[in-house]
Amino acid sequence: MSPSSFAQISPREDELGRHIVDAAFSVHSHLGAGLLESVYEACFCHELAKRQLHFQRQVIVPVRYDDLVLDQGFRLDVLVEDLIICELKAIYDLPAVCSAQLLTYLRLANKRLGFLINFNVPLIKDGIQRMII
Repeated sequence: MSPSSFAQISPREDELGRHIVDAAFSVHSHLGAGLLESVYEACFCHELAKRQLHFQRQVIVPVRYDDLVLDQGFRLDVLVEDLIICELKAIYDLPAVCSAQLLTYLRLANKRLGFLINFNVPLIKDGIQRMII
């Protein structure tokens, strides 16, 4: 399947994505690297609120397997406008499993756009990965 056969994200998702990246830049420029993920999450959500974006923190995503529904499945760090998943990290080396985790969350939550944001980097542009499924 060629990349052109995939549907593009909506203009709304694209606009929200710009706000998300801007919020991450703002947090990182004020705090820098080296803090706990929970601190970055709180400040990131504060920045989203300042931009008048609706968000939910620590959203449970159930896992469905056959006729089982496991409510203790996964927790999304931040869900923005019920459209975009933001997984936040504050670690030195971002293992590939973090990208796989976000892709799994996107699939399980039936979302198309997600951001993996690692705040523990010298330059935040190096800590942001945008993923579309």
